[in-house]
Amino acid sequence: MVKTQKTEPNQTDRLLVIACGMIAREVLAVKQQLKLDHLELTCLPAEFHFYPDRIAPAMDKAIEKAKAEGYQHIFVGYADCGTGGLLDRVIEKHGVERMAGPHCFAFYQGMDAYAKVADDDMMSFYMTDFLCRQFDSFFIKPLGLDRHPELIKDYFGNYEKLIYLAQTDDPELDKVAEKAAAMLGLVYERRSTGYGDLTSELAQAAQSTA
Repeated sequence: MVKTQKTEPNQTDRLLVIACGMIAREVLAVKQQLKLDHLELTCLPAEFHFYPDRIAPAMDKAIEKAKAEGYQHIFVGYADCGTGGLLDRVIEKHGVERMAGPHCFAFYQGMDAYAKVADDDMMSFYMTDFLCRQFDSFFIKPLGLDRHPELIKDYFGNYEKLIYLAQTDDPELDKVAEKAAAMLGLVYERRSTGYGDLTSELAQAAQSTA
């Protein structure tokens, strides 16, 4: 269920970001970094990462709800994220914009940087700060790898490398990513990306309310 804050008289002056739950912490970090006090955040469930067909219809309802509450400035905190263009139909319908790119793994690296490595990374399994924090609950338990480790080859056998796209410098998250790579039998690589294009795109979206 999507939740937004109660409408206030100055709601039209605020920017509502409707984002994937996987990037909530990062959106709030950028908000603080850029002092975007007029930015508000609401999220769709992070589990939609596994069910991209749910993103577009849920976003449609979330935008309609936000507009009914008085929000005039709305930004979609998703890339295409596996919707096959269906999300773009929703944002076109409502006249809003979204993050550029195919997925968060691209915009965290920056679209220009991603374009240079996309082909080489085709056989790579990406992890982010969120996925490191939620590795057990997002991968191990749902896939049953804690009970049936022999399934690792079935799920990850086509990957060659695990690439940790680090938004922050956290040794504990580094350990999780390294351990995950070892468990999955993949070569490990760490890339310090920060928040990538998320920073510039939120800053640009925030200007619409200036």
